[in-house]
Amino acid sequence: MKLNNNQSKFLRKKGQQIKPVVWIGQAGLSAAVLRELDLALEHHELLKVKVPGGDRESRDQLIADMSKQCGATLVHRIGNVALLYRPSEKLPRILLPS
Repeated sequence: MKLNNNQSKFLRKKGQQIKPVVWIGQAGLSAAVLRELDLALEHHELLKVKVPGGDRESRDQLIADMSKQCGATLVHRIGNVALLYRPSEKLPRILLPS
């Protein structure tokens, strides 16, 4: 899903109020972590994920893989924290501005 500038700003503003819900350990993306991430995205739609430190390229690759496998959109990344958005299929809670 492609977000325009207004939608990105809106989601970043909402994301400031939330704490990381999922932490990725040193083992990386496992099947169990992806299941939990999928459940959290379905329930919350917008969530923060904390990834392990390290070099920037590996962190960016981990975040890209994570968002691709979960079908989420990367809204913003600061340091080790990524803000992901995926609208719920059952009951959308966040209405994006146009």
